Amino acid sequence: MAEKSTILQTKFGNRIRELRQKIEVSQEELGFQTGLDRTYISGIERGQRNPALINIGKLARALKTTLPDLFKF
Repeated sequence: MAEKSTILQTKFGNRIRELRQKIEVSQEELGFQTGLDRTYISGIERGQRNPALINIGKLARALKTTLPDLFKF
């Protein structure tokens, strides 16, 4: 059985992908806008990365959303 942290990371990653696709931005472009590497963005979306709070804030700004909305999954 998957750990709860892994389930949370997967849900968060799916939400990031959903919002990124909604504004029609590539992982590379999102990485450029946030200052994060494209492979890091990919890892978040696949639930393999656990981003720091500062990076979650960068993602919210780049995805043009609020922190609470980022966690609606």
